[in-house]
Amino acid sequence: QAHLVESGGGSVMPGGSLRLSCLASSDIYNDNCLGWFRQRPGKEREEVAQIHTGGDTTQYAGSVRGRFTISRDNAKNTVYLQMYGLKPEDSGTYYCAEDTERIGGALYGCPVKAHDFGAWGQGTQVTVSS
Repeated sequence: QAHLVESGGGSVMPGGSLRLSCLASSDIYNDNCLGWFRQRPGKEREEVAQIHTGGDTTQYAGSVRGRFTISRDNAKNTVYLQMYGLKPEDSGTYYCAEDTERIGGALYGCPVKAHDFGAWGQGTQVTVSS
C-alpha cells in the first residue's frame, strides 16, 4: 500500500536546527515530485519545498529559502528537509506529500501548491520556542 511517513520533528529554540525525513513507498518515490508543506495554527497549509526524485530540481518558498534544504536519498526512498535558523513562525505540523497526478517532471519542475499533491503523510510537529 502506498504511503508516506514523516519523522524528525521536535522542539527547538530559535536559531536551532532540525532534519525532517519522509520515507516513501517505492511506487510513490520513483521519478516523482515530493513536497514538504506545513500548517501553522490558524493558518492554511502552505508550501515549503519540493524536489523531483529523478532529477536535480528543487524549489523553495521565499520564507525558507537560504535556511532550509530539501534533499533525497534514492537508496532509502527518503526525502529530507534540513532546517537551519529556525524561527518561531516556522512552528507547525510539517507534512510530506506526493504529486499523485505526476504533474511535475525532472526537467521542468514540480507543482508548488498543496492542491496539486494528492497523497499526504500523517505529519510531524515542529515547535520553535524560547
